Amino acid sequence: MSLRILAKNVKRLRTAKRLSQSALADEAGLSLPAIKSLELEKRDPRSRTIQSIAKALDVKLHELFQPVRALRAVRFRSAKRLRTRENVLAEVARWLDDFNFLEECLSNKIQFRLDAVGGQHSRDRLASLALLCRKKLGLNDKEPIYDIRGLIEHAGVKVFTISVASDGFFGLSVGQEDGGPAVVVNVWERVSVERRVFSAARELGHLLLHPEAFDVAKDGENKVEEKEADCFAGHFLMPNDGFRQEWEKAKGLGFVDRVFKIKRIFRVSYKTVLSRLLEERFADKFIWLKFNIAYQRRFNRNLSLNEEPTRLDAVEPYGTLRFDFYEDRFKRLTREAVEKDKISLSRGAEMLRIGLEEMRELFQN
Repeated sequence: MSLRILAKNVKRLRTAKRLSQSALADEAGLSLPAIKSLELEKRDPRSRTIQSIAKALDVKLHELFQPVRALRAVRFRSAKRLRTRENVLAEVARWLDDFNFLEECLSNKIQFRLDAVGGQHSRDRLASLALLCRKKLGLNDKEPIYDIRGLIEHAGVKVFTISVASDGFFGLSVGQEDGGPAVVVNVWERVSVERRVFSAARELGHLLLHPEAFDVAKDGENKVEEKEADCFAGHFLMPNDGFRQEWEKAKGLGFVDRVFKIKRIFRVSYKTVLSRLLEERFADKFIWLKFNIAYQRRFNRNLSLNEEPTRLDAVEPYGTLRFDFYEDRFKRLTREAVEKDKISLSRGAEMLRIGLEEMRELFQN
């Protein structure tokens, strides 16, 4: 059994790092037949061989022998084929197991406060559902969400961040039967903070709207479901009454600055603001072209398709900061478990994926 686990983990981690068997052999100072033999489970490798592989893969030795729980109730769709999919699922499973263990040993579990709603929905119904969810979480129909992560964690949804080098994957969600409800957000450096915030709200939408679609075997995007989740997320983050009020208050600004101010208030992307203007019929179908022309005149540069203007913090005063989407509850529970001697300092460091020295420094604050 240990050889099978070892072989699967080596292959998974090698693939995640985009290494061929030959490249891993070179990095580890081993022969190609030795790597092939291991991944095919033909022969138990020597301890020195395993140590060399762990070093080449930049993981701790015990990680190569840890069994990975298979997740099933997962909604993991990406616009492009993701080579690291298996590794992402393994990381999420490990994190969920640690999270649930911490909640149990600290008697600090938060019940899911939002009821799931399945089936097809009209745009008006989705907007109403978003307002209902806001109300259940103590928000009125105008105020912005200043801490999306803290808010949905307070609703009993676990939130995990992972860095995946892909512009086709922004997040996934896990059903209650697999240790959730949970949402996972891609925080790769090229994914804007606005995109991260929106992804968290969007995955919450999937948890509420599409519980029947949580099947790890499905990896293609369903356009209808994606549009429904997008609509829910937009209205959850930026309710119509609040949007109209702030848009009216900002009418003294130029078009670009007015859009930037609204997006900063509600922590959304400029595309979300433009979409709402179109939805509310405050603008026509040419709004995208008009905005890009106005942006080019304002900053003397074009705005690329996937770019969020927060990259121009020096000139754009309404940028969203990385602290607007920051890790929270899992770290707190880990620290509390160490302080109460439920787990060791080294186990806490392992859970947080940091070194022991960094863990000691964390406890000094």
